[in-house]
Parts: sequence; structure tokens; C-alpha cells
Amino acid sequence: MYDFDSVIDRRNRDSLKWNKYAGRDVLPLWVADMDFSAPPAVLAALENRIAEGCLGYPVPWPALIDTVLGYLQREYAWHVEPEWLVWLPGLVTGINAACRAVDGDVMTATPIYPPFLAAPGFAGKSLAAVPLKLAENRWGWDLAAMEAALTPATRLLLLCHPHNPVGRAWEAGELAELAAFCQRHDLTVCCDEIHCGLILDADRSHTPFALIDPELAKRCITLMAPSKTYNIPGLGCSFAVISDAALRRRFTGVMRGIVPDVNVLGLTAAEAAYSDCEDWRMALIEVLRRNRDRVESVVASLPGLTMTHVEATYLAWIDARELGVADPAAFFEAAGVGLSSGDAFGMPGWVRLNFGCPSVTLESALGRMITACSTFSS
Repeated sequence: MYDFDSVIDRRNRDSLKWNKYAGRDVLPLWVADMDFSAPPAVLAALENRIAEGCLGYPVPWPALIDTVLGYLQREYAWHVEPEWLVWLPGLVTGINAACRAVDGDVMTATPIYPPFLAAPGFAGKSLAAVPLKLAENRWGWDLAAMEAALTPATRLLLLCHPHNPVGRAWEAGELAELAAFCQRHDLTVCCDEIHCGLILDADRSHTPFALIDPELAKRCITLMAPSKTYNIPGLGCSFAVISDAALRRRFTGVMRGIVPDVNVLGLTAAEAAYSDCEDWRMALIEVLRRNRDRVESVVASLPGLTMTHVEATYLAWIDARELGVADPAAFFEAAGVGLSSGDAFGMPGWVRLNFGCPSVTLESALGRMITACSTFSS
């Protein structure tokens, strides 16, 4: 019904992902941008909007707002009032706005999406980056280390849920412990939930962090977007859900005069994605599960590489320290595979692989990795 096999030629055009290696035989599996066509319903909605001819300044319209609120109610039984929504031209904008809106310093856990590490400094805040624990081949929070890293000035926790890059879909018990930690230490939480529609394990589901406890919701900035799930990151449309009026005023206050409104095509695509693309999303999940399983199988067979199970996202977090090379990302790039370096995520010696691509692309990249590791180990 949907085509996830055709290879779209993105070379020498406008693709950040592919242009990084322009003129070189390198398959890019780095930035979180899938190589699939966007859902047909999204493309049709964009075509219809463009056919109207006028592309002036937009405001979010009632049907769009109702669609987003209906999506949150349908998927998570989350009743959100229209005024709780703050539209953003990108989720990274929301992370940076949160760091400016909350008085005090910032805490997060590594490895983590690179803007989490950069945003506090841009806001003139100190950052405490506490490593996640890897125990019994599963990543988890190290609450004792987080307690030790707290200072009287710490007021904001940057949370990634599901987690990029380790691929955890945090369980209710883990979230409850983290919620208690935040309540105990009077922390506001900015929660990046951009991958919430990409839970790969059939026995798992996503619960927004703001729903863990009614009191916690008052101190939550929840960031969501259709961009990752529906592969429309270039359209720049995200939103924050902030139920507390005072926190919302501070958040929108730091945006004023700096953050532009969302463009009309981004808003159009968001409405279509959240209203007409569930069948497409479920088909995508099946493709990503197969790709995930293939990556896990190959990595398990390669000398010098290990990884944990990916519960959510289309990203594999691979431990390459046993390869014994100074720069694993450069090693694989020389072999023709472009991966994200763990350095950017606060964890040198690791690499991140994006398996959101047609199987022929993935198989070619994995073949190159097999050859590189086999040659190196011999």
C-alpha cells in the first residue's frame, strides 16, 4: 500500500543529510532524517494548499488546533486546552526557549541529542550532564549521581522521552521515579517527546511525562512535532504543551521578537499528519522494526561493536570502543558509511546509525561496515 522500498535520489540537491558527503561514495546514516517519501496524505494536503496560490502569513486555524488536541486525546488520553499550545518553528527552538524561560541552571543525562548540551550555554546557564547507567545491557537513569550533581541553582531538567540516541522508551516506573526526583528538587522539566510516535516494540506504549502526576504537569514544557514520525523535518513545525499559565508566559516572553511564526506549509502538513496518516505510520513502524532487527543482528556479529536493543526511534546507538580506533565515525566514513560521532552526544567512542532508509540502502551500508570491521580485526 505504501512504498518504503524505492530509493529517492537526494544527491547534489538540497539535502543536508546527503550533501555532507557530496562527491564521495559515502552512504549517509547520520542526521535523523529518513530517506522515505512523506505520507501521501501530507503531500496531497501540501499540493492543495499551494494550488490556492496565496502563501501569506498564517495563524493556526481552528481545524488544525482541534486536530492536534484530538490526536493528544486519542493517543494518550491527554486533555489539552487550546491555550496550552505554543507553536514553534522547530523543537530545538523550544529547548533553547526553555533554558531562557526558567531561572537557574540546567541538568540532563548523557548521551543526549546535541542541542541539549549546547542550549544551556547559549542561555548563559551552567549545565550538569550526568551519564545514564548501562546495566544488564539496558540504559537507565542514575538518580544517585543526579542527586550528587544538583546544586542550589539547578532548576531545569532537559529530558528526552523516548530517548535519542539510546532508543529507550521509558517505562512508567522509571518515569514515576524521575517525576518524584523533579518534585523533590523543585525542577521544571522540558521534555522532548518528538519520537513519541515511533515506539517499535509492540508491547510498549508512550506516556507523556506531564501525565505521570497532576502536580508535575504544572512544571512541564512538553515538546512535540510531526517531523520525525512523518518525515517532514524540513517543514519546520513543532509545538509545546504548557498547562501552567505563568510558565507559558515566561516561555512565550523569551520568544518574543526572536522566534518566527511557523510557516503555512508546516502547519498544513501537521494537520494532515495528525489526522490522515495513521495507516502510513503503522506501515512505517513495521519497516523500522525489520530494519532495527537487521542492524541489531549485524552489529552482534561484528568484532568490536555492541549495542543495546532499540525500543523506540529509528536510531541505533553503537559502542565502538573495542574497535580500538581513535575516531570510530571517521573509521566508518573512510569505509563509505557516514554515522554520527558519539563526541557530539557527550560520549566519545560511540556512533549513532539512522536506519530509517530503504532496505537496499541499509544492506549496502551494513555490508561496508562488515567489510571494514572484518578487515580491521584481521
